[in-house]
Amino acid sequence: MTSPWPSRLWIVRHGQSAGNVARDRAHAAGLGEIDLDIRDVDVPLSELGHEQSEALGKWFAALPKDDRPTVVLTSTYLRAQQTATAIAEAGGLVERDLGFCIDERLREREFGVLDRLTTQGIEAQYPEQAEARRRLGKFYHRPPGGESWCDVILRLRAALDTLSLHHRDERVLIVGHQVVVLCLRYLLEGLTETDILAIDADGDVANCGVTSYSRDADGGLKLDLYNFIAPLEHEGAPVTFTPDAKVAAR
Repeated sequence: MTSPWPSRLWIVRHGQSAGNVARDRAHAAGLGEIDLDIRDVDVPLSELGHEQSEALGKWFAALPKDDRPTVVLTSTYLRAQQTATAIAEAGGLVERDLGFCIDERLREREFGVLDRLTTQGIEAQYPEQAEARRRLGKFYHRPPGGESWCDVILRLRAALDTLSLHHRDERVLIVGHQVVVLCLRYLLEGLTETDILAIDADGDVANCGVTSYSRDADGGLKLDLYNFIAPLEHEGAPVTFTPDAKVAAR
């Protein structure tokens, strides 16, 4: 049976970023806004994020060469590209100088007017948006100038079409963001809104956490791992689960 899918698919959230750290500081201080003076697309990995990414790269490098990624798709955001680069430099890909396919459809969810606001900040500055989000739920709520989860899913449907068209039978590594990991699970596994929000409510996706799929006997993809953090633990890299700065309101 001919399958449209890669033979192996890994979906990885980027390592801890400077935005994660800034978000933690804002919440600890009870602030309404997250102190970050650069575009979200330009937010780099933190020192710990580099350590986590290198640890994950060593895990991939320990696989036989014929089991390592042959294709890398990454978000346009700096922190995702730095994570992919660290994996490559640690020898985690089939070839160290393997080029990346940088795809804007894998970018972080856009929060529009709520960008960089904590939960307290949203309640104070945009109480009507806080109420709309409570009423609609995060799956459907679209803040002004931003995206709902459905909007992210719509662009990821197109990304999966590209995956099946150009990368079937490859071993593909996707490096993106928490919402990308969750929304890809929704699409690949045929989940419902209730299903994916329950997974989300159960806990955040770890920085450099691994979600992986392999092909089943019918040519489809089956989930093998979700939020797998053993590579970090094996290398002694601290595990972090902080949402990104622009995902302050859960």
